[in-house]
Amino acid sequence: MQATTNGESSLKEKGGFCLPKGFKAGGMHCGIKRKRNDLGYIVSEVPAVAAGVYTTNSFQAAPLAVTQKSIAVENKIQALIVNSGNANACTGEQGIQDAYEMQQRFASKLGIGSHLVAVTSTGVIGELLPMDCIRHGIDSILETGFEGENEFQKAILTTDTCVKSAVSEIEINGKGVTISGAAKGSGMVHPNMATMLAFVTTDANVEQAALLSALKDTTNKTFNMITVDGDSSTNDMVLVMANGLAENEALNEAHPDWQAFAAGLKEVCESLAKQIARDGEGATKLVEVKVIGAENMEAARAIGKTIISSNLVKTAIYGEDANWGRIVAAIGYSGVPVVPEKVAVSIGSYPVFANGLPLPFSEEDVKTYLGGTEIDILVELNQGDAEASAWGCDLTYDYVKINASYRT
Repeated sequence: MQATTNGESSLKEKGGFCLPKGFKAGGMHCGIKRKRNDLGYIVSEVPAVAAGVYTTNSFQAAPLAVTQKSIAVENKIQALIVNSGNANACTGEQGIQDAYEMQQRFASKLGIGSHLVAVTSTGVIGELLPMDCIRHGIDSILETGFEGENEFQKAILTTDTCVKSAVSEIEINGKGVTISGAAKGSGMVHPNMATMLAFVTTDANVEQAALLSALKDTTNKTFNMITVDGDSSTNDMVLVMANGLAENEALNEAHPDWQAFAAGLKEVCESLAKQIARDGEGATKLVEVKVIGAENMEAARAIGKTIISSNLVKTAIYGEDANWGRIVAAIGYSGVPVVPEKVAVSIGSYPVFANGLPLPFSEEDVKTYLGGTEIDILVELNQGDAEASAWGCDLTYDYVKINASYRT
C-alpha cells in the first residue's frame, strides 16, 4: 500500500484482510457445513469501541439481539465469533440460549467478560444450531490459532463465490491509522441491508458516538445502496471495532482530521458494498446507477435504488438489451416527483433518452457495451444539485438455479 499523508488515503481491495494494529483473526471448519470453513473469529488485544447497524427485518435473528444487548453494556467489544451455514433465525428461546452459549464459551476461552463478545450467524433460516459442532470448534480455537485472516474471510461465506475485503490507510495527528473490512453477501441482498455481514476493524482512537454516527451515515451511502434480488434477510449486520492502538488523539466530528477518517471508513464500506453487488448470486455484471440533478439526496437515492432493484432492468442488462424504457419506467414509479421533459438517461457513454423522448443511438454499439462486466447507467433529473449512486447486478438463469436448491 502507498504511504499516505493527512487527509489522504490509499485503498487496497481483495489483497487479504490486512488487520490493523492489535487485531488477530482466524477461521476453521467445525462441521456445520460439509467441507468448507464455517466458524470465524476476530479478537482485539484490548476492548474496542464498537458500533453496529442491523437488519430492518422484523424477524431479527437471535445473535443480533444478543450482540446489541452486549454492546449496550459498555459500548465496547473485544472479540466476535461468527458461524456460517446456519442463521439461527426463527429458532425461538432455544436460539437465544444457543447464541448466549456461543458468546459465553468464546469469552471463557479468551478470559474476558461475555458482554465483550459479539455473536453473529448466517445461513439457512429456521434450523437450530448444531451446538456440538460449535462447542468443539470454539474449544479448539486456541489450538487452531489466530494467524488466519484469510481463513476468517472464508468462514463467513455462504453462496459467495469469493472473499471480499478492503483496507484503507490514513494519517491522523501524524499517526498511521488502518481501517480494514471483510464482508460476505451474494443473495438476499437489498437496500436497508440483507443477508450480508460486514466487519470493520480499525486501530484509530474514536469516540463511540462519533463512530456510530459515521457508521450510520456511511451505511446509508454504501451498503443500503446495493441490491441483488430485492429480498432483505434476518441476519445482516455491520460491526465496527476501534481499539485505539494507533494512539491518535480521540476523534470526533470536531477533530480537524475527522473528515479523513470518515472518508476512509466510507472508502472501505463502498468497496465492500460493490464487491457484494458484483458477486450477486449468478451475476455476470456489476451495475452502477448514478442519479444527478435531484432536488435532494433522498430523491436521488430512491430513484437509484428503484432502478437497480428492477428485475426488468436487471434481466435486460443480462440479455444485453438496450431497453431504456425499463429504466424510464422505474424512474416513473420510484415515488419521486420528476419532470419527464427534463429527464435524461445514458447507458455507458451512450445517451438514449432526453426531453421526454428517445434519442437515436446504435443498438449494436450499446449491445457491445452491455456485453462487458461493468455497466454504468446515468440518470440526469435536472431538478437540483443532489446526487447518489446505487449498485447491483444482472439477474440470470443461474440465480434461479442457486436459490431453487439452496437448502439442498
